[in-house]
Amino acid sequence: MNEIIHGNHLDVLKRYPDGCFDMFLTSPPYDDLREYKGYTFKFEPLAHELYRVLKDGGVGVWVVNDATVNGSETLTSFKQAIYFKDVVGFNVHDTMAYCKDGLAFPNSNRYYQTFEYMFVLSKGNLKAANLLRKITTHKNNSAARSRQKDGSLQRIKYDVGKETRVLGNVWKYGIGNGKSTLDKIAFKHPAIFPEKLAEDHILSWSNPGDVILDPMCGSGTTCKMAAKHQRQYVGIDCSETYCELARTRLERFTTQTTIFDTVSDTRENADV
Repeated sequence: MNEIIHGNHLDVLKRYPDGCFDMFLTSPPYDDLREYKGYTFKFEPLAHELYRVLKDGGVGVWVVNDATVNGSETLTSFKQAIYFKDVVGFNVHDTMAYCKDGLAFPNSNRYYQTFEYMFVLSKGNLKAANLLRKITTHKNNSAARSRQKDGSLQRIKYDVGKETRVLGNVWKYGIGNGKSTLDKIAFKHPAIFPEKLAEDHILSWSNPGDVILDPMCGSGTTCKMAAKHQRQYVGIDCSETYCELARTRLERFTTQTTIFDTVSDTRENADV
């Protein structure tokens, strides 16, 4: 535990027994959108290995998107989600979106691509669901309306500044050198996701002391956020260069202590 391991994730995961991880969080090199040290991953065998090494009640977060080929999106993301569910045996607990604040890829005939999918997968019933909340902005003694299954509207009263509600499933994060809170060294990796994204999922779907896996850990963001919040971690990457990058980012941590302050699960200015 608490290691960044250089190697092929399929070979490395075979060394681990069944049901030894509480959670995984990763983003694969989907649709060959970026050259990754000449490496192409095999989705199907990895999907089965992830199910095997995850504990009953564990959660996996799969951050993925689609390329556009011959004028059409590949839908690789949904094909993988369906495979996770129908073939491997995961539940698709939630389909979430990660919106990028500060980056858009222009195209002549379609809207800018500014989000990626985050499929939250579970192995049976969840053992941890610490849903993040935000303070309501409704006026004092006002009421929001919630549509019920029978079509009726239920009035829900809030007391501003005191009441909270669960966040929505579309999360927005600043990215790029100007808006990201990532260590600057992390930008040596070609495909990184925000630390806050990893942090929010780890807080949501795991508990302190749990073991978090990232089988394609890249610059080590998942592992860093796991260590920051008193979780154990295992990171695997096929590139020794990126493994060293991740180890550098994790040097300040030990398995017992962290120099960071614990972050509250209630976010006053949370997006969505």
